[in-house]
Amino acid sequence: MKTSILCLALSLIAFVGCKNSNSNEKETEKKEIAQTSDQAITEFDITPISHATAVFVIDSTVFYIDPVGGAEAFEGQPSPDLILVTDIHGDHFNQETLEAVATSETKIIVPQAVADQIEGELPKQLIILNNDEAKSLNGFNIEGIAMYNQGDEDKVYHIKGRGNGYVIEKGEMRIYFSGDTEGVPEMRALKNIDKAFVCMNLPYTMDVEAAAKAVLAFQPTEVYPYHYRGQGGLSDVEKFKSLVNQGNENIQVNLLNWYPSVD
Repeated sequence: MKTSILCLALSLIAFVGCKNSNSNEKETEKKEIAQTSDQAITEFDITPISHATAVFVIDSTVFYIDPVGGAEAFEGQPSPDLILVTDIHGDHFNQETLEAVATSETKIIVPQAVADQIEGELPKQLIILNNDEAKSLNGFNIEGIAMYNQGDEDKVYHIKGRGNGYVIEKGEMRIYFSGDTEGVPEMRALKNIDKAFVCMNLPYTMDVEAAAKAVLAFQPTEVYPYHYRGQGGLSDVEKFKSLVNQGNENIQVNLLNWYPSVD
């Protein structure tokens, strides 16, 4: 009888242990699925507004970059959680537009040179970020990347240290906006960029040949030409695409319409 009771007790212990083990395995599996899901759910959608200005969404976070053009340029767009401003020039920075589109909860990321020109109530919402600095905001890591023209400072449109390109990172996704720049060493040294937005307009930045060479140096998974209106009109982005794919057919070149009002 004692032997039967002992056997029954051991069986119950084994059953409970097995149940707990299965429960732990399921819990571990759920955690692994959740971790995988956190990395996999990162989604990206972009709406070009014009030239250097765009609205983009990563997961449910809404970004505006270089908002200009007044409130009317953003009709129908969701309000921004984060705004990125690259430079002081009028095609990148406009205080009236910032006041029109920012909510009281919007964080505005700017280099110091832009911050120095902002007045009124907006300075309370500024996050100052300069070249080679990074901040964690709303679950994203945002890094300032140097953007400039190479050459004598008195002969260039963009001096080193004044403006920012940006790398926005979440999970395993890294997105780069060049701002106004040539194919400088800081751009060429970028690693693991999933989506790169690269400028190309003379005389302010670089031509399509130089832009293609820079892109082939850091090899993003995808590249989008943007900011491609110069003194001579629109740059030949089809040529840019051809040059990139001649050098690396694995880089996906996406051509969006950044100038909807241009025939």
